Amino acid sequence: MLEQERARAREARFDALARAVAKPLHRYLLRRADADAADDILAETMLVLWRRLEDVPGLGKGPVTDPDSVLPWCYGVARGCLSNARRADGRRLRLVERLTRTAPPPKPGEADHPELHAALSTLAALDREVVLLWAWEGLTPREIAEVTGLTPNAVSIRLHRAKKKLAALLDRKNDDKAGHEISEGRSNR
Repeated sequence: MLEQERARAREARFDALARAVAKPLHRYLLRRADADAADDILAETMLVLWRRLEDVPGLGKGPVTDPDSVLPWCYGVARGCLSNARRADGRRLRLVERLTRTAPPPKPGEADHPELHAALSTLAALDREVVLLWAWEGLTPREIAEVTGLTPNAVSIRLHRAKKKLAALLDRKNDDKAGHEISEGRSNR
């Protein structure tokens, strides 16, 4: 019960503080930032005030707040939040500039195996995803089913058909010899 009373008293103190400082802080921020940014910065300022309610100089224990005693400190908090927002905007703009100056990197592996990537591009999107999850990520049909929302049986069927199509496109036979020499790994003696 005592904890609930403290929480209510804290909320009442914050409400009184917010009523006293919200409009002046909003006007202060509007003169220094655009309207949307000012609203966001005001919200951040109020959050800081809530967190640091005990640190606000001049804030009494009761619900009545004298704006003249708390406003200078609250302006300082708003100024800090405004500075943080400006720094974040600057970082965001510098990142966008860097990203626009750099060319997108080539897709991994496409330069190494153009025939394979061309063959993969002929598959339907879901079939391609099934094949890539199986080949690149090493997932089982049951795991692929979990990822794609298909049944494990449907994944197995799609995987079989896609591999068969890829083999045909790559002019390989889908048998034990595919990709290996008969004598590979054995001595000729």
